[in-house]
Amino acid sequence: MTLRGPMHALGQLTDRDHAILDWLYDHKIMTTAQLARALFPSLDTAQDRLRKLYLLGLLDRGRMYREGGGKHSWRYMLDQDGWAIVAAYRGDDPPPRRDKIRTRNLRLVQSPKTEHLLGVNSFFTDLAGYARTHDGAELRRWWSEAQIAGLSPVTLATPGPLARPDGHGIFTDAGRTVAFFLEYDTGTEPLQKLVDKVDGYAMLHRSGLRWPVLFWLHSSAREQNLHRRLPAILRAAVATAARDRAARVGETPADALWLVHGERTGRRVQLVEVPCGNVPQ
Repeated sequence: MTLRGPMHALGQLTDRDHAILDWLYDHKIMTTAQLARALFPSLDTAQDRLRKLYLLGLLDRGRMYREGGGKHSWRYMLDQDGWAIVAAYRGDDPPPRRDKIRTRNLRLVQSPKTEHLLGVNSFFTDLAGYARTHDGAELRRWWSEAQIAGLSPVTLATPGPLARPDGHGIFTDAGRTVAFFLEYDTGTEPLQKLVDKVDGYAMLHRSGLRWPVLFWLHSSAREQNLHRRLPAILRAAVATAARDRAARVGETPADALWLVHGERTGRRVQLVEVPCGNVPQ
């Protein structure tokens, strides 16, 4: 039997459960594998707990068939009761009706744009997973595109038309900390469009936020071609890494994958070694 009601569920929630609800409130949708990697000791443990949160009415989920057979893994989103719990302690408006949330979630599961969103979320859940298994490492901040766009101009200069970060994070490892903007590349945009985006970030640098722009690129070949197109001197710091390289060597975005544009040695560095002008306290 499915148990319903946020008050009933509230007394059964762990700190990890609250983290899941918070992340889905801000970042909309995640896969079982992403949540397992970031927060759980094993995939089986994650599957069991996510199913419990689903039966409590806190999470909704959906998945699609793979072309050629089989199904994708579950994609989890907030259901109304989970939304209500987060909204209540944040002091936000109550959630929409359950039917509206279910319609929104159905669109999320099926939308082609969701693959990009899941890619961005995977970058950050990989960092969270690294922090979970490495003493002294921490994903201190993870902001979505919407959270960045909604900031007060007093806090952050409104991005220009070419600077719309896919995410912002602050990451610490081995006593070093880096703040950054993320550009997640699917490999479909012309390279020149990526080059043009860098100028848009110059305004953020002038506002005092001298955070590097990380291009998490589709392939190593695309990474090489992007560096050839970028001017030698940039008004915003840029570092790049390629997902195919990360998969090949079994590393995460925290590891020594990053090539800082203009660095003459060509040495790849860990994320926390990417130069960063200032880090929020």
